Amino acid sequence: MKLAASLIALFALVAPAAASPREFDAEVKLFYRIVACAGTDAIDPKLEKVVAKHCKWMDTKIAKYKKKFIAPATAFFAKVRPAGLPTTVVYPFGGGDLVSALVTYPDATEITTLSLEHAGDPTRLGQLTAKQLKKYLATFRDVVGGILANSDSESDKLKLLEQGPIPGQLAFFVMGAAIAGYEPVGLRYFELDAKGGVSYFDDAAITALGTKKAKKKKGSWIDTDWSVAYSNLELRIRKAGDATAPVIVHRHIAANLDNKHYTGSAVAQHLVAKGKVAAMTKAASYLLWMKNFSGVRDYLATHLVWMASDSTGIPPRHAKQAGLEQETYGKFTKAMFKLSRADQAAFAKLWKQQPYRKLSFRYGYRDGEDQMHLLITRPIP
Repeated sequence: MKLAASLIALFALVAPAAASPREFDAEVKLFYRIVACAGTDAIDPKLEKVVAKHCKWMDTKIAKYKKKFIAPATAFFAKVRPAGLPTTVVYPFGGGDLVSALVTYPDATEITTLSLEHAGDPTRLGQLTAKQLKKYLATFRDVVGGILANSDSESDKLKLLEQGPIPGQLAFFVMGAAIAGYEPVGLRYFELDAKGGVSYFDDAAITALGTKKAKKKKGSWIDTDWSVAYSNLELRIRKAGDATAPVIVHRHIAANLDNKHYTGSAVAQHLVAKGKVAAMTKAASYLLWMKNFSGVRDYLATHLVWMASDSTGIPPRHAKQAGLEQETYGKFTKAMFKLSRADQAAFAKLWKQQPYRKLSFRYGYRDGEDQMHLLITRPIP
C-alpha cells in the first residue's frame, strides 16, 4: 500500500498539468471598442478617423434602436415576466441576437444561442490597415442596419459576415452586450464532447486546427474562411463599469437543428442537461411549425418554464399536447410566409379568442398584415 501511494504521489508530480483554455480577452475588447463603439480604450492613431466615422453612424442607429426596442421591451417584460424563472436561457435559431435575450431575461446567468452561423475568428480585426478596416466596417454596417431597424436579421445578410475579419456572430454579440449596458470580460472557444459537455480549446488545439476550415451547416449556406476552432464561442460579460457585477456566460453553438442533425446529438444532450429553462425564439423562419424540426420543438415543449416568442414559436396544437398554455399580445392574422393553413388558422383563432393586449414594439416578425405580435408559452398551472 505504501508503494502504491508513493507511485501515485510521484505520478502527480511528473504528470503534465491540464492545459488552460486559450483566452481571447484582448481581441474581444477590440471588437467592443472598434466595432461596437463602446468603451474608452485607446486605438491605433492610424485607425481613429475610420473608427470615428463608423461610430458616428452607429451612435445614431443605436439611439433609435434603444428608443424603439430596448426601452419599451424592457418595460414590457418587467411587467409580464414572473419571478423565480430559471436563470438558464435557451434561444434556438438565435443567431447574433444576444441583446434580445438580455432584455427578455435580465436576470439570466447563462444564455445559449444556437444557429447555423459560426461564431467567427477574433484574431484578424487587429491586423487590418485603415483602408481594410474601412471596407469591412462598411459591410458590417450594411448588415447590422437591418438588425437595428427591425430587431432581427435576414439570412442572406448574415451570410455576408460568415467570412472575413469581422465575423457577424461575434460582432453582433459584442454589440448587443454593449447596447444592453454590458462589457466583455472574456472570450473562449469550445467544442461539445460526445455527451454534450463543454470542452475548451487550448493554445495547442487552436494551432492544430488552424488550417481546418469550418464548413457550412446547411447546403444553402456558405463555408467560412475561419478555422473550425472558431465555431462555438463562450463570451463572458458583466454590467459595464462595475467590476463587482456578476458575470453572465453566453455560449453560441453553430448547429443545424433539423431532426437529422439534432436528434441524439451532442447538442441535444447539452441542452437536456440544463434541466428546466427559460426559452425564447423569434424570426425563426417558422421552423418550429415543421415536422423536420420536431426534435428541438419537443425539447422546448418539455423543458420550458416560460417562453417568449413571435408566431414562429410553438404552434397551438403542439403546445396543447405538451400541457402548455399560451397568452397573446398585439395582433396576428396570418403568417408572413405560405405555410400550414391549419397552424395559421389555429394561431389566428388563438389571438381572436383572447382579449387584445397592447404591444408597442416589434418582437421578431410582423404577421402577414404587418402587425406586431408576441406570444408567451408556459405550462398550465
